[in-house]
Amino acid sequence: MEQVNLALGAMGFGSQVDKRTAFDLLDRFIDGGGTLIDTANCYAFWSDPNGAGGHSEKVIGEWLAKRPGLRDRVRLSTKAGAQPVGGGQWPANREGLSASAIKTAAEDSLRRLRTDHVDLFWTHMEDRSVPLEETAQALALLVESGTVARLGASNHPLWRVERARHIAQANGWPGYTALQLRHSYLSPRPWAKVPDQGHRFGWVTDEILDYVVAHPDVALWAYTPLLNGSYTRDDRPLSEAYDHPGTSRRLAVLTEVAAELGVTRNQVVLAWLAGGVPPLTPIVGVSSTAQLEEALAGAALVLPGELRARLDAVA
Repeated sequence: MEQVNLALGAMGFGSQVDKRTAFDLLDRFIDGGGTLIDTANCYAFWSDPNGAGGHSEKVIGEWLAKRPGLRDRVRLSTKAGAQPVGGGQWPANREGLSASAIKTAAEDSLRRLRTDHVDLFWTHMEDRSVPLEETAQALALLVESGTVARLGASNHPLWRVERARHIAQANGWPGYTALQLRHSYLSPRPWAKVPDQGHRFGWVTDEILDYVVAHPDVALWAYTPLLNGSYTRDDRPLSEAYDHPGTSRRLAVLTEVAAELGVTRNQVVLAWLAGGVPPLTPIVGVSSTAQLEEALAGAALVLPGELRARLDAVA
């Protein structure tokens, strides 16, 4: 089975998606050539009456425990830094990125995932109350201990990522080699507020793309690539932030390309992301087998050069 450049987003597993459905989706994802499973220690605290996360990691851990030998076929990606701790309002009460918080978060994630290591460990959001040196060293210790294979930064401003990478390099420590940000074929107006945007620095920009091209050791993962269903579902309209001429022009070309290929607009978007320059790894959250099959086919789709050029040419 050929591997596909797609990460299965497990945010809703154990909360919006029940355990049995999650198990079925995970099984089908692996059978369909998927290997990357993305979660976080804080998923999904906003759905829990007590405001606690960890649901997604627990489900994945139970799934792995019931399938001996499967761990070597999957690459687990999880995050730390945004889990609520104690009282107060989020995000003020998040665990942050101190050395002790990172150590505790990693240990707790391993326990819930029922594994001795994770393949990619992300800092979920920046923490300016902690020196970058402290965070960088704590992350390096995870790699050096074998607990973590690689390090990534999600929703961080690029200048902070670059500074952290420089600190790691200067000290001979392993540093960030992946970025996780929001990206899709459509973009909102500059400075417009998107209702579910979540993080101020959570967007792929032209500077980010240029940075990844110039630094081949840095991978780029894209979340919310399908805009929560807005490309294909009438009941999920785009927010007002996307109301500009560029959206209309891009949707028109996207629709034409999808029709010519006999696929959905979602599948064209995933193919455009996964096969572009630089190539991105789309993260897709699903709640049904039909959605997963569509995503797997989209990530495996190779866009002809002429069609990709048409998509790229629309400002």
